[in-house]
Amino acid sequence: MAAMKVIAICQSGGKFDTAKDGTLLYKGGDAHAIDIDNQMKFNDFKVEIAEMFNINADGMSIKYFLPGNRKTLITISNDKDLQRMIKFHRDSSTVDIYIPVEEVVPPEVSNMPASRSSRTTLSETAVPINAVYNPAAVDAPLDVARDTNQTDTDMDIALEVSPTLALSSNDEKLAKGAQQWQNTITGVGQRFSSVHEFRESLRKYAIAHQFAFKYKKNDSHRVTVKCKAEGCPWRIHASRLSTTQLICIKKMNSTHTCDGAFGTTGHQATRSWVASIIKEKLKDCPNYKPKDIVNDIKQEYGIQLNYFQAWRGKEIAKEQLQGSYKEAYGQLPFFCEKLMEANPGSLAIYTTKEDSSFDRLFVSFHASLYGFEQGCRPLIFLDSIPLKSKYQGALLAATAADADDGVFPVAFAIVDVESDDSWHWFLLQLKSVLSTSCPITFVADRENGLKISIAEIFEGSFHAYCLRYLTEQLFRDLKELYSHEVKRLMIEDLYAAAYASKPEGFQNSLESIKRISVEAYDWIIQSEPQNWANSLFQGTRYNHMTSNFGELFYSWASVADDLPITQMVDAIAGKIMELIVARKSVSDEWLTRLSPSMEEKLKKESQKSHSLQIILTSGSTYEVCGDATTEVVDIDRWECSCKTWQLTGVPCCHAIAVIVGIGQSAYDYCSRYCTTESYRLTYSKCIHPIPNVDVSTSKDSQLVLTVTPPPTRRPPGRPATKRYCSQEIVKRELRCSQCKGLGHNKSTCKQ
Repeated sequence: MAAMKVIAICQSGGKFDTAKDGTLLYKGGDAHAIDIDNQMKFNDFKVEIAEMFNINADGMSIKYFLPGNRKTLITISNDKDLQRMIKFHRDSSTVDIYIPVEEVVPPEVSNMPASRSSRTTLSETAVPINAVYNPAAVDAPLDVARDTNQTDTDMDIALEVSPTLALSSNDEKLAKGAQQWQNTITGVGQRFSSVHEFRESLRKYAIAHQFAFKYKKNDSHRVTVKCKAEGCPWRIHASRLSTTQLICIKKMNSTHTCDGAFGTTGHQATRSWVASIIKEKLKDCPNYKPKDIVNDIKQEYGIQLNYFQAWRGKEIAKEQLQGSYKEAYGQLPFFCEKLMEANPGSLAIYTTKEDSSFDRLFVSFHASLYGFEQGCRPLIFLDSIPLKSKYQGALLAATAADADDGVFPVAFAIVDVESDDSWHWFLLQLKSVLSTSCPITFVADRENGLKISIAEIFEGSFHAYCLRYLTEQLFRDLKELYSHEVKRLMIEDLYAAAYASKPEGFQNSLESIKRISVEAYDWIIQSEPQNWANSLFQGTRYNHMTSNFGELFYSWASVADDLPITQMVDAIAGKIMELIVARKSVSDEWLTRLSPSMEEKLKKESQKSHSLQIILTSGSTYEVCGDATTEVVDIDRWECSCKTWQLTGVPCCHAIAVIVGIGQSAYDYCSRYCTTESYRLTYSKCIHPIPNVDVSTSKDSQLVLTVTPPPTRRPPGRPATKRYCSQEIVKRELRCSQCKGLGHNKSTCKQ
């Protein structure tokens, strides 16, 4: 007899409305289509519907209309009902099937095939919706589901898979998390959407029932598995149903005669399995540590992972949550384009190497450029931090100081390698976006080619050496070994020399260093003090001596640097926007002419000016006498011989004495970079969100160069989790409490 076929359009989740003529109209819900014929069994049909709508097959009601009759629903409850429905619609290509929502019952725990452990309790977790219970599987030595179109061959490939379980005996209670997997395999007839789903279910089933298994056959359309214990009859075979992609359990012997075969390696705890377990928790806790993953999985599932299994699983889970690092590099051209479209006046530019691998990315938002040029002092701090992302690299940054001495990001770059060339390229891009005409003072290291690049690109500007890097270099170059106390004294004297506003103060501090070490003194004299000492520096550095002023910005990058590159830039942009909004909101409440920190400085200097005496010498020049010193103030040039006015932008006590003495306001002699108005200008523009990048919809996707990840990889060992504080350049040495000597403690003292 020729097979009758029809397409069943299965609908669920909607509701019936009755029309005026009594006909029933179905509205809403979801719909799926499946092929059925007169050879299909009712149970198979019901299970397939249950899988499609993720509901339990037990208690499910299936209904349809007779042709030409939309008033009466007919129920399908057995094989004959199904055959009648197909026969009634033999002249039609489709038939509408309805699964009423109100009759769908929640899944219940089904009976398991016999477990090898009589003490194992059934899970309270719901059975998967694709579970089909076959009662014959409990008693029969081997169940077989026949498929006339599939021939099973001999089991000839042995691949061992063993769980690493922390449980020592069958009498121990199952780990809490593993209990939910006791029913992932229910017996012959159970179907899975793919081979991968079957393997995952089998792995969970073995963990829950505390036994190890090995593959005899394992390919894309069939899987045969037996218990790893020698002589144990437990085995299972699943293969693809003909003309479908579904995998069905065809044979299963559920009897175990072993006590379980625990291996010493965790093959079943694969990276993807670990990732699937921890993914949700990792989403809520991005700092979920591998050692905590190891402890949690041991406690929840009874599986003992090693550190690297946990770490690799976390990496996979992160990529699933955040997206692919590789795809992010490929999106870079479109990302830069979208960034500049959303923020006109910004610059986002990248370069690649000859092999199209990523080289450098420069980003500067219009809001940052405008804020720097309109409200910040002409002072830029250059520094870098290493990135601990999958492809490493470094982040180069240019930050400024706002009117309240707060960090203000100007531009940043992500580079494959920090080098003289990468810094030169960064400064070229920075020069191209800055329109200020006044000389800029750069506080930066003198290494990495910065000394040459700053002078070449920003001609007429000033390079102030970072005192932190200078100190580190000093102790690297000194040949003699010094105690912690001696190093501390030399650092104090070096900083005193740098901050000294007069040459005599600078020289006195150097003489102190010379008395400690002539070698250190000679090194400092050769280190070009005119680039780092206040008394000799020709530019204006506003008393900022180190380039790590932008630590706040670097902390953002340190948190985001584990993200794919486009998401990292997006995260940094979000932090800058939050900073702008927060500081703008705060400044709107200020009622003072100067920013709070500058107002405080002016107040302190004003209090010190009360006891000073003023002597007019000539024109705008005044002598101001104190208890022990006499300073010269030039009111027209906004200068004082103490240099505090020039260094801070706020009049010193000597200048305030003169200003008040001539009947003027000290506020009129404060730098505009210290005012509330400048602060508000700095944070007056906003950064607009960067739209999602969809490379597939780009019109010019075929014309844009494909960017691939850089060739660098993580070095061996665990990456550093924090950036060490720049001030901690000298570690504290041990001091013995018994002999007071250095380099050892009481327990190792030889006296």
